[in-house]
Amino acid sequence: MNPAIPELPVVFLCHALGGSARAWGGVIEALGDTFECIAIDLPGFGGTPPVAPDVAATVAHVEGIVQTRGAARWLLVGHSMGGKIASIIAARTLAGGPGLYGLAGVVLLAGSPPSPEPMAEAVRTKMIRWAAKGPLDAAAAREFIDANIGSPLPAALDRLAVDDLQRCAPKAWRAWLEHGSREDWSARVGMLDLPALIVAGSEDGDALGVKGQRATNALVYPRAQLRVLEGAGHLLPLEQPAAVADAIRGFWLDKAGRAPAAPLAHARTIASDRVAQRMRAALARRGLADDPDRVPAVLTQAQLSTLRALAARVVPQTEPTIDLAARLDAQLADGTGDGWRFAELPSDAVAYAQALEQLDGFADLAADQQDSRLGEIAAGRTAPAADEPLRLADTPPLSAAQMQLWFQDACSDLVRLWLAHPATMARIGFDGYANGGDGPRLQGYTLLAADAREPWEPLQAGPR
Repeated sequence: MNPAIPELPVVFLCHALGGSARAWGGVIEALGDTFECIAIDLPGFGGTPPVAPDVAATVAHVEGIVQTRGAARWLLVGHSMGGKIASIIAARTLAGGPGLYGLAGVVLLAGSPPSPEPMAEAVRTKMIRWAAKGPLDAAAAREFIDANIGSPLPAALDRLAVDDLQRCAPKAWRAWLEHGSREDWSARVGMLDLPALIVAGSEDGDALGVKGQRATNALVYPRAQLRVLEGAGHLLPLEQPAAVADAIRGFWLDKAGRAPAAPLAHARTIASDRVAQRMRAALARRGLADDPDRVPAVLTQAQLSTLRALAARVVPQTEPTIDLAARLDAQLADGTGDGWRFAELPSDAVAYAQALEQLDGFADLAADQQDSRLGEIAAGRTAPAADEPLRLADTPPLSAAQMQLWFQDACSDLVRLWLAHPATMARIGFDGYANGGDGPRLQGYTLLAADAREPWEPLQAGPR
């Protein structure tokens, strides 16, 4: 692959119970050349041999495909049963799972949640009975399809759906209904703070339709948007493939894809066993797109806008950008700064809030005026007027000397957050994170001379 040509984002597609990779054909065609699409036959479906009758075995199967591809940026798309698999792999990726790096977001189509799937026991019993003595027959396949669509499928897709249902392994069909759908992974998955899109059909039932998604997956993904496909039932990729593709494309352009990314060689290094799991987890989270709708935790919205304008002057960026101001607000909320502050300043949260209040109107200035004002602050010439009212209760305005110190601290914080991003590390040629994995013997480095690179080291991705 030519390193000068950006790699297409990769979409890994996990189908529903009784489906196969073929069910994604219309979606893949509608997506065109925007993505590289890898539709996966889950074990026991689409002709793939079944594995152990638990979710972990299916997760391992999909993870192996993701790890082998080793993409720089990728989405997980899970339909129904595949949604549970996607959520578990997303959680393992954000936890620094071996071989997993580059996840940009998750799309769930009527997704089964990490918790036990809400399913009426009468329905479960009937579906298990369909495969009690062998593969589903034509009547069972017909009943399943008719119960899960908002309107009749085109003839070719209807035949495909029937064929997929009849060729799925009875063992795999029963395993999901008897065990997989009942497994509770909610504690291990937790809450996933990453870009997410939940799609549901307006004619789907309560269990995995709009109501069910709000009660389950929407709580797992706090950043999720919910999109309802009118007239659709449960078999979304077959019923409305163009609408599903449009939802995935829009999600990428508006949310998941709005982040700088480390090139493929760097992504593969981060995913490798040269990087400790804890470090990989940190880099995985830092590499995610920032949430444009995030409500600031410490600063006011006006203060955050001022900080964004300041950040743009301190650390100029090209698109796509890192929202350094939002990350700094999150740092203030978590108390995870650099561990020290100037004794002349109040606590970081108070100092930032007060300083940004005193910079009120900064965002409205022209760039040269902003630079001039920051120059005055850096020189210690910005004492507040004697009659300036207190903007923050019980917090006096910062003096010129205090503003000077605060600005030094702010510059340090902003640059540190920028440098900590995996894409920035790749740009400056830094791979110090790859100093050893989690095994008993850390690989480390053997070439320590200036300008000496080891064979495994990825090349610098940007200008010095």
